[in-house]
Amino acid sequence: MELTVLGQESTDAAGGCSSGSCGSTGDQMSHLPEEIRKKVENHPCYSEEAHHHFARMHVAVAPACNIQCHYCNRKYDCANESRPGVVSELLDPDQAVKKVMAVAANIPQMTVLGIAGPGDPLANPERTFDTFRQLTEKAPDIKLCVSTNGLALPAQVEELSQHNIDHVTITINCVDPEIGAKIYPWVFWNNRRIKGKKGAKILIEQQQKGLEMLVAKGILVKVNSVMIPGVNDEHLKEVSRIVKEKGAFLHNVMPLIAEAEHGTFYGVMGQRGPSHDELQLLQDDCSGDMNMMRHCRQCRADAVGLLGEDRGDEFTMDKIEHMEIDYQEAMKKRAEVHAQIEKEREAKRNSPSGAFIALSDLKTSGKNTRPVMMAVATSGGGVINQHFGHATEFLIYEASPEDVRFISHRKVELYCSGGDTCGDAETALEKNIRTLEGCEAVLCSKIGYEPWSLLEEAGIQPNGEHAMEPIEDAVAAVYKEMADTGLLDEARQNKRATA
Repeated sequence: MELTVLGQESTDAAGGCSSGSCGSTGDQMSHLPEEIRKKVENHPCYSEEAHHHFARMHVAVAPACNIQCHYCNRKYDCANESRPGVVSELLDPDQAVKKVMAVAANIPQMTVLGIAGPGDPLANPERTFDTFRQLTEKAPDIKLCVSTNGLALPAQVEELSQHNIDHVTITINCVDPEIGAKIYPWVFWNNRRIKGKKGAKILIEQQQKGLEMLVAKGILVKVNSVMIPGVNDEHLKEVSRIVKEKGAFLHNVMPLIAEAEHGTFYGVMGQRGPSHDELQLLQDDCSGDMNMMRHCRQCRADAVGLLGEDRGDEFTMDKIEHMEIDYQEAMKKRAEVHAQIEKEREAKRNSPSGAFIALSDLKTSGKNTRPVMMAVATSGGGVINQHFGHATEFLIYEASPEDVRFISHRKVELYCSGGDTCGDAETALEKNIRTLEGCEAVLCSKIGYEPWSLLEEAGIQPNGEHAMEPIEDAVAAVYKEMADTGLLDEARQNKRATA
């Protein structure tokens, strides 16, 4: 490899979580220093537990970009696609600040403001930092984040550290320029467009330098990587190892979005994205070196709300102009809501589930205790509270006698909008069931007769008996029921979804 990777030798990195902690089900925080725990406990991207309770938003103030990626096609004034680089409205800093304060007042569980495009925030430094400066003064209770490709990062680390910014995300898809040349056709560096391997080498060096500088400043770094089958999929294991050595806190391996209708180079050229199975296997492989974020939704550059939902159409600028916001009063309400959420989370931590206690007994019971994947319908709050037909995504959990762990999410089509429409769109329903392939149970608050029958035909057991129960407790209880009734003794092909 031509590039000499800085810090490739083993170091005592201060940032990374141990494998299986942050971003996974269970006690994610107990092993962390108090200072770091405070930074992540209510951050929905940095804590899998927190994403059930707290919301985030992005403001689209950064239209320009300094690199080109084969998987990216930025779209403006677009409400029909849910992926990075897409926005409905470009904002100036003053508009962005007004929007943030309106959202924070109306969605008190919103804790984080991020700038993630639609270009690169650090390729638009004036607009980005003007937004941050105003929010530091006017909304000091909101965490500020930035997501960058890293090319301009080293030059901006000092400025970033001057604001209320504890979290930075860097997209690092490779540490080898040969692979980088297949992902990035060019970078814009020192007023020149530099192509191919040479450009990729510059980008990689800047990313690694910026990562080291951020860690030295005590800023938590999440590394995003796009999994591109046949290009960087195997290489991402090396990326994970190196960024952990450099002190990154979290690694987020995301699937390539490759549908041709998005107009990306990869999409037009027929590059496929990974299957659910391939993505999970790579995440599991990388988690040996680096803790994984598995709950990412690959959000729009103007996303608003809980992860997995988008309430952006409630807060367009024309609507915000008519809102009267008393932010000082809103801050009091926000503090009350946050305190209540934390009270509920603490109560849950201090009252272990009987289902979890029962799981430990399975190890010595002589029963078959193979892992089982289950799909969960939830609208937030960490509980099972959604009708099967109203879900636009399912959270996937794996249960075993050792634990219940969050695996991923799977998007589905909304086939039921209530009333007399439920079950009419058979094609969408059948597609959704195929998307759940590999799961042996679906947990939801309610489910209709038709999907119940089709799920059973597909070998997936519907379950509506645990409505409003905590997700992990319910999954553990269903797993125990399966063991007690002999369902785990039945031979089942070890197969994850490829839909």
